Amino acid sequence: MTSARRQPESGAPPSRVTELFQKISYLQYPAMLAGLAYAVKPAFTGLAGIFDDANYALLYMGIGIGLSSLQDPTRTQNEVSRKVWQDPRKGFLFLMLIAGQAFLMMAAGLIGSYFARDSALNQLSLGLFSLGLGMLGLLKTAIDMYEHHRLDKNATDDRHPVQETNA
Repeated sequence: MTSARRQPESGAPPSRVTELFQKISYLQYPAMLAGLAYAVKPAFTGLAGIFDDANYALLYMGIGIGLSSLQDPTRTQNEVSRKVWQDPRKGFLFLMLIAGQAFLMMAAGLIGSYFARDSALNQLSLGLFSLGLGMLGLLKTAIDMYEHHRLDKNATDDRHPVQETNA
């Protein structure tokens, strides 16, 4: 007698919409590069306009992180990511870290925007809020990845087959 295997959700081929969003998620890389360019720009041009550059860096990073949340949560990007999401403790810790960062950035952005006396700090606060919103989208995708890849909940799937024994 052989045990029945649960058919994983990933056993079905990805839909066209899922593939489209996966491809759109690759736009995260140019957005992150633009954010990085704005982050290092003051080192080459002097400190004039540093608040504007920091605001743009935060905005582009937030957009990049938001775009990364469009990726297919049934896939992992690398071996380290797979190991984190398979382990319930590591995955939960990572989710708490992302959640803490997202809510801290959004709170700091809103509070900073409310109390800012000049336009530059107000804009910087809104950039920080944008980054927090991007992190919130990433948190949703991370939760989906955590639920999909956990070995304690999904031990028998095509990615990690378990030896079936005859009873």
